[in-house]
Amino acid sequence: MNVTEIVKAFYCEYVRLLAENARKFSSMPLVDVDPKGLLYVQQREFAATTPADNCVSVIGSGDATTCHLVVLRHTGSGAVCLAHCDGSSTWTEVPLLVKAVTSLSDISKEGRLELHLAGGFNDESKTSLKLSLNILAAFQKIKEDIYLETCCITEMNDIVVDGTHRPIVYGIGVDVKTGEVFPSSFTYKGPAEELRSARTFTGGQMADTYDSSRGLVQIGPCKWSPNLDIAFWLSQDDDTILKYLSTSPMAEPPHFVQHMKTTIRFLLEHPNSDSLFPGGQPQFYHRTASGDWERAV
Repeated sequence: MNVTEIVKAFYCEYVRLLAENARKFSSMPLVDVDPKGLLYVQQREFAATTPADNCVSVIGSGDATTCHLVVLRHTGSGAVCLAHCDGSSTWTEVPLLVKAVTSLSDISKEGRLELHLAGGFNDESKTSLKLSLNILAAFQKIKEDIYLETCCITEMNDIVVDGTHRPIVYGIGVDVKTGEVFPSSFTYKGPAEELRSARTFTGGQMADTYDSSRGLVQIGPCKWSPNLDIAFWLSQDDDTILKYLSTSPMAEPPHFVQHMKTTIRFLLEHPNSDSLFPGGQPQFYHRTASGDWERAV
C-alpha cells in the first residue's frame, strides 16, 4: 500500500468513526434542561464560562434547523463556550469562540481544545452543508490545535419523516462542570427572550452574552430604527411566514411562527431601541437565590 492509499484509508476510517459517534450522539435521550442553572444562548450569540461558575451549570441552545451549535472546551481548565451560528459571519465568529475559551484557560495546565458540532440537515437549498463546510474550514485556519470530538451535522443529523428531511438534534446542552455534551430541549429561553430575538431579527451580529467574572447576562446595547412595515407579517398565514422568514420551512419546530410574531410585536411596541438602553448602557441580568435570572438595577 502506497502513501496515498494509506492516507485515503486513514481518512475513510476517521469519517466512519465520526459518523458512528454522530449516530450515538443523536440517539442519546433528550434532556429537558431545568431553567435553574441554565444559561440559554439564542441565535447569533455565544457564552463562555468555567467550572468555577456558581451561577451556571448548563449552557444550552435550541431551535437549530440549518443553524449549527458549536461547543468548544479546553480539557485542562474546563473553560467552555457554546455558540449558535447561522452563517452570517462564520469566518469572524470562530476566532471569537476560540478567544473566549483560551482567555478563560490557564495556559500552564495540560489539556487540549475539543470541538463538538451539532445541527443542520439535508435541506434542499444546501444551506446546512455550506455552513458545515465553512465552520470546519474556519476552525482549520485557527493556529491552535482543535480536536473534533462530535460532528452531528447536516447529513449526519438528518432524518426523513413523512417524506420530509429534518434534523434529528435541534438543541444541545453542555454541563459546565463535567464537559458532557448532550441533546437537549428547553422550556425557558431567557432572560429577555423577546429583546434578544429582536436583536437578531434586525441584523445584530454575533454577541457575547455572558460575563462569567461577574455572573451576569449582558444584552446590548442594540440598535434598530422604526420599521412599521413589519406589521404586515402579523396578518399573514403560517405557511407564508414559514416560506419567507425561515431557511427551512418544512423543518421548523411547531412554535416557530408564534415566535416570529412575538418578536415582530415586540419591535412594533419598541420601535426605537434607544428606549431600552438608557444612556446607551447594556441590560444586565443576575441569578437570584431562587435560581431565576433577574434584571440588575
